[in-house]
Amino acid sequence: MTPNLLAHYKDKAIPALRDQLGLKNVNEVPKIEKIVVTSHIGHFQTERKAAADDASDEISKITGQKPSIVFAKKSVANFKVREGEPVGARVTLRGTRMWEFLDRFIHITAPNIRDFRGFPVKSFDGRGNYAVGIADHSIFPEIELDKIKRAIGFDIIIVTSARTDEHGRKLLELMDFPFRKPQTEESQQPAAANA
Repeated sequence: MTPNLLAHYKDKAIPALRDQLGLKNVNEVPKIEKIVVTSHIGHFQTERKAAADDASDEISKITGQKPSIVFAKKSVANFKVREGEPVGARVTLRGTRMWEFLDRFIHITAPNIRDFRGFPVKSFDGRGNYAVGIADHSIFPEIELDKIKRAIGFDIIIVTSARTDEHGRKLLELMDFPFRKPQTEESQQPAAANA
């Protein structure tokens, strides 16, 4: 069964992108190639192994795919990290799991963020890829709040085939990605006091 967001991309986003970007060949249309979800556990120095296992379990609940543990490549005294110690967990999503995760993230998880006004547009990397940081994993509906041992933050990187940030932004906008709306001059100025 085709994920809803993939069907939306094929039926509506591709024709709209071809019109807006003036692309003649359908293979030039930007697409989402993969989503990388990473978690860093650097602030848990005393219980690094347990924190890595917890991060791995939480990421697997959220994404539906078991992540790999990332180990330190060299010792850094200032960060209290020794070579070979676990420092995080990472998973790469492609295909159906990627589309289902992105659909849940856009339509279910993002609205759960407290005081959510949209994600910043400036988080593109210059090549059309977008990164967003999540400070607390309890916003995901897959997480049972009474079983949380420690707050874990995530980075979600959406890798696209777009060549520029503008093309990547248009792709994500057509996928209903909740970008922050630019403030108008009227909303930036304080309201005039009643005379």
